[in-house]
Amino acid sequence: MNHHNTAYHTPVLLRSAVDAIINDPSGVYVDATIGGGGHAEAILRRLLPDAKLIGLDQDDDALNAATMRLAEFEARVVLRKSNFSKLADVITELGVGPVRGILFDLGVSSIQLDAPGKGFSFQIDEPLDMRMDRTLVRSAERIINEFAVEELARMFWQYGEERNSRRIARAIIQQRERGAIATTGQLAKVVESVVPGRFLVKSLARIFQALRIEVNDELNNLQRGLESAINSLVVGGRLVVISYHSLEDRIVKTVLRNASATTLPSGHLLAANIPASPRMKLISKKPLMPERDEIDANPRARSAKMRIAERL
Repeated sequence: MNHHNTAYHTPVLLRSAVDAIINDPSGVYVDATIGGGGHAEAILRRLLPDAKLIGLDQDDDALNAATMRLAEFEARVVLRKSNFSKLADVITELGVGPVRGILFDLGVSSIQLDAPGKGFSFQIDEPLDMRMDRTLVRSAERIINEFAVEELARMFWQYGEERNSRRIARAIIQQRERGAIATTGQLAKVVESVVPGRFLVKSLARIFQALRIEVNDELNNLQRGLESAINSLVVGGRLVVISYHSLEDRIVKTVLRNASATTLPSGHLLAANIPASPRMKLISKKPLMPERDEIDANPRARSAKMRIAERL
């Protein structure tokens, strides 16, 4: 595990995220996607010794890496293996709520992309797995070999926004008749047989994204996690969310817009909107994006968008 040193995961929008989340240096904070602990370490360095940080991740390798990275803060950190959709349960179980700030850094951390045998990347030929939590029953291999053509096409279109969804789905079915698709390389070859060369890398990225979202139920979990987070914040507490693609950002934007709405649509053309009590206040209408120099230093940051809201 030597390659999981401090260089393995460069946290995106680090200073902005830390500035946005801390509103009480003695408070309790949650990093809902601890990953390698990059954001968590920066948050802890800005907190007083009586503050606490709870870190969640569903990936064992991430938790191990975070444990090593945060060793000097051991007394102030509690790490839990959990999907962030269960965030409120963890806070209740630990008896520390409501909390001062919650951070979500979405997308696949470098640990998962780099870890051998997980099948997240189409650049290395390995078993098609993609389960962030190895206790999940359905791997990417099962989905690719068991879904009907309509289900595959829906998944690639809905979660990957891939224009060649139907053609790729049909090619997968044809390949399955010759033999199971068991590795990332075999899946990549099928996509390659359908998509012209200059579009191939983008299509591969979209197909692998769609499959990863399906395997880990990412978008439903995100919706549940955000609702859970809003309910777990103290008044004045901050929610900070960094997303990496339009599907995630759309969910974040919608949840925060609904939570900060002062009126709700009546559902009738002639009836006035219904007054609502907002639970959140948007700190900035537009998402924060990384500066050019951060993108140059860390290409992963290119598509990042950060949204910030405060509990009312």
